[in-house]
Amino acid sequence: MHRRTLLKAMAGAAAAAAAPARAAQAAGRQRNILLLISDDQGLDLGCYGTPVRTPRIDGLARQGTRFTHGFAAVSSCSPSRAVIHTGLYGHQNGMYGLQHDVHHQSLLDGIETLPSLLRGAGYATALVGKKHIGPDRAFPFEAELVPERSGIRDVRELAAAAASFTRSTNDRPFFVTVAYSDPHRAATDYGNDRRWPGVEPVRYDPARVEVPIHLPDLPVVRRDVAQYYESLSRLDSGVGMLLDLLGESGRADDTMVVFLSDNGRPFPGAKTNLYGPGLHLPLIIRAPGHAAAANDAMVSWVDIAPTILNWAGAAPPAYPLSGTSLLPILGKTGDPARDAVFASHEFHEINQYYPMRSVRTRDHNYILNLAHPLDYPIAGDVAGSPSWIAISADPTIPLGKRSQQAYLKRSAEELYDLKRDSGELVNLAADPTHAAVRDTLRARLHAIRKATRDPWLAGQTDPYSHMERTK
Repeated sequence: MHRRTLLKAMAGAAAAAAAPARAAQAAGRQRNILLLISDDQGLDLGCYGTPVRTPRIDGLARQGTRFTHGFAAVSSCSPSRAVIHTGLYGHQNGMYGLQHDVHHQSLLDGIETLPSLLRGAGYATALVGKKHIGPDRAFPFEAELVPERSGIRDVRELAAAAASFTRSTNDRPFFVTVAYSDPHRAATDYGNDRRWPGVEPVRYDPARVEVPIHLPDLPVVRRDVAQYYESLSRLDSGVGMLLDLLGESGRADDTMVVFLSDNGRPFPGAKTNLYGPGLHLPLIIRAPGHAAAANDAMVSWVDIAPTILNWAGAAPPAYPLSGTSLLPILGKTGDPARDAVFASHEFHEINQYYPMRSVRTRDHNYILNLAHPLDYPIAGDVAGSPSWIAISADPTIPLGKRSQQAYLKRSAEELYDLKRDSGELVNLAADPTHAAVRDTLRARLHAIRKATRDPWLAGQTDPYSHMERTK
């Protein structure tokens, strides 16, 4: 299909999908959006089978669509938040690594974001909590409440600020992003060293926690996981407070609630990796008018911005987005056409250059390590964690069943059979019996990189050339 024909078809599909939102607005009903982003949370909720106490988020899942195969497009904080707010992969939008301090990554000029697009559509927009994305001019929130500061864990303050803003919007629809700090690591025990207003702490016995498959079963790891779980339960309390306030305001029936995490849990083998624990994350969407369901479609965080714009009936940017709206499959059990997801990584911290690309299907994960001669870098907060300090002190201690040597020294290509090897331990990329699968996924990955003008692809010089320049 020629590009012009494809763009015309995409525009027609977007217009048709936006029709329900316009009809609702014509009927006088608002189409509000509450976007809830947890920080460094893996697929760890009661409703996903992890023995952690999260009754309020589990209740949200029972009321909405719980996606069982939701994947971040990158397992790093700022890049992932940029994907969520732009509908473009990190190598497209320019947020190659962390935004804050000396890392100083930011969006390319001309990239539009949810706050800019929705504010232009008449929405009241606010950010509550963590920002970690830039530049500021690209994220023109009308209000930034509870400004980001190191280690904020007061979930009651976040809920109150969000609710106060929604009450102040009067007859305007609202788009509010609530970005939590939990369960990101803190200087001491994930912020569990003190009592937080309105929160009854949930303690976990280290001897009884479930140790993730990518970690060794050591006492120090168990204590670390127990603290992580406690932070998750505090997050759950905060989400419950916010949902209660939304209900009391009478606006719950007009509000789509999206809950997801930015990247995998803050442990080696998860955060910053393109393995399952780094990318396979919770996604729950409760939208009025859509039935509850568990949906096994393979969906990506590049789909979040198109979904929100679709719900709001707001126009997308002039350039094509990499994701597509999930609104048509809310309340359904799947979508056979959504059979793969793509991921892209460049940096975490500025000294942690390790570009990777991957394509994951239901059966296989293919990873291309573009700088494979380098040692795989360890994120600063993970490097300083009790778990990694204990593990790295003895090179013979494996990460789950993967040796430290295999973790730190990676091949140019990795291929895993997810049906037989859920832990992604046996690299089949050089196995002749899997050559056909490898070649198919290799070609599929190349096609995605070419279509998205990946600057790390030989011969690509301008990742912006496929977009209509807005300035």
